[in-house]
Amino acid sequence: MTPPSEWLESDGLGGFASGTVEGIRTRRYHALLLAATTPPTGRMVLVNGHDAFLETRAGRFALSSQRYAPGVTHPDGGSRIESFECEPWPRWVFRLPDGTRVAHGLFAAQGLPMVALSWRLLDPRPGVMLEVRPFLSGRDSHALHHENAAFRFEPVRARGLLTWRPYEGVPAILSLTNSEYRHAPVWYRSFLYEEERARGLDHIEDLASPGLLRWSLSDGEAVWILAAETDATRAMLEDGVARAAFERLRSAERLRRQFPSRLHRAADAYIVQRGAGRTIVAGYPWFTDWGRDTFIALRGLCLAGGRLEDARAILIEWAGTVSEGMLPNRFVEQGGEPEFNSVDASLWFVIAAAEFLEAAAEAGFRVGAGDRRALEHASDQILEGYARGTRYGIRMDNDGLLACGVPGVQLTWMDAQVDDWVVTPRTGKPVEVQALWLNALATAAARDPGRGAAYERGLESFRARFWNPARGCLYHVVEVEHRAGENDPTLRPNQIFAVGGLPLPLIEGDRAASVVEAVERHLWTPLGLRSLAPGEPGYAPRYQGGVRERDGAYHQGTVWPWLAGAFVEAWIRVRAPAGAGFPAAEAKREARERFLAPLLRHLDEAGLGHISEIADAEPDLATGAHTPRGCPFQAWSVGEALRLERRVLAEREAVAAR
Repeated sequence: MTPPSEWLESDGLGGFASGTVEGIRTRRYHALLLAATTPPTGRMVLVNGHDAFLETRAGRFALSSQRYAPGVTHPDGGSRIESFECEPWPRWVFRLPDGTRVAHGLFAAQGLPMVALSWRLLDPRPGVMLEVRPFLSGRDSHALHHENAAFRFEPVRARGLLTWRPYEGVPAILSLTNSEYRHAPVWYRSFLYEEERARGLDHIEDLASPGLLRWSLSDGEAVWILAAETDATRAMLEDGVARAAFERLRSAERLRRQFPSRLHRAADAYIVQRGAGRTIVAGYPWFTDWGRDTFIALRGLCLAGGRLEDARAILIEWAGTVSEGMLPNRFVEQGGEPEFNSVDASLWFVIAAAEFLEAAAEAGFRVGAGDRRALEHASDQILEGYARGTRYGIRMDNDGLLACGVPGVQLTWMDAQVDDWVVTPRTGKPVEVQALWLNALATAAARDPGRGAAYERGLESFRARFWNPARGCLYHVVEVEHRAGENDPTLRPNQIFAVGGLPLPLIEGDRAASVVEAVERHLWTPLGLRSLAPGEPGYAPRYQGGVRERDGAYHQGTVWPWLAGAFVEAWIRVRAPAGAGFPAAEAKREARERFLAPLLRHLDEAGLGHISEIADAEPDLATGAHTPRGCPFQAWSVGEALRLERRVLAEREAVAAR
């Protein structure tokens, strides 16, 4: 069954509001106010949702719906949705049986843990009242909430501002409205989250409702501002004038949301604050910032998207985290040390930093001498650390290629592991790691010619050792488990990075064309590349079931949209190489129609305005479509689509700096 479409409003701090178009919360992450207490981590769900009812002379009608165990939907407000649109922010129109129409919208404020909601009559009439009952928790975003005696229902009242402090150690909830408030505390029990149940996870929650908000819509627009308490949010709301605060927020967001395209608008959601700098959230609703995802996504979100100042801030923020030649792949959400468990994240940084400096030069964007030194120093630390050897057996071998891996640790982007089960073992010399390593060496050689010898030696070794004549493509891993002469011939998408997706292809001509043809024939789908070819051992046609089943399918056929960028670039390179008779412009037009158009159509499915993390390897028998799975809002999926649209497939490449 296709999941319901979802909307997202991000606050630029790692927090967000999200839900479904029909209004029923299907995930533990669906909330009106989900705040990052230590941006972009420490996420807390403060206000989960609300029930809303409209009273007219014809009766009382719901404008909301909830799902309760064992499968009851109540009330029936979803049935009254006449229309929905998600730009510039989510907006619904409800139609009542008596013809009354109400517009409802909400948006997150940029740079603040704050969301603003409104309701207004589209055809004003007398005697129309709106009543809203908020649902609160005050929990970790990954947890669930249950009825307990410790919850504090009573708000502190000051002018029009209500402040709830549900638990010690949890941010207070600020609520500012132009409504009346009546305290009427009650527990709502057994909300059922269908997506959590489908994922084999706990899926029943109880929420606290402290009282009722009541407006006369006949007298004007109802506004409601919710915020996690900080010095900034309290200062903004403490005067108690809801209407003025709401108008300031709405005007600022209207002005800010002037984006060149839907992909640019989507890109904006992932670029967030980390400390005094910037970073990229890998995906909503459950990922924070991951090193690998950040540097892959940055090339599209920031460089192709013209956000060079953001790119600079992100790269500088990460440049100071190098340890033993490695960048963290993940910062732990609540305390603990960063995780240095990725061989490719650091190499993606080297490439992203070099491309940023190149894009800055093209656009006339000034990069200070200190920033340039910081990026080059971090890149040199990485290459030197890898050359001499670092954690997890990562080291440059005598052949110039990069060996990596120890038992029980997943170092590449194919990192699924269930307890001691390494689902996709890749110890040895994985193909895309060599493409990244050699591209990183080549970028450094432009500054330090002394690195050129290692690059040339590695390139010669790659071309000699990775070609698989039996299948007409590249080996997936050579020297499997560090055993000389043992190669993995499994047909997977990683080999495409030897042709496209990186500045320098490692193979060209007939061999490159053969790789692209094999990948297109066995792995391409309208939503990207399969992670394993049908017919290979372990191929999983569906990504579904509990944690073990899903992790076991994650890289065993499951489709990844972010890989479309490298594939399409490779397709263009072999179809219209420099100096070839086939016109590049014609190849780009064909690629836009065949490959990019299906990805752009996906903007109207699943996570609206965004591109999903993954999809089923095989199409649904009823719809013929590859069902989207995983995070409905994924940074590198959006980033690679934007890179395709604005750089790879553009008639003329250009970067506008800002």
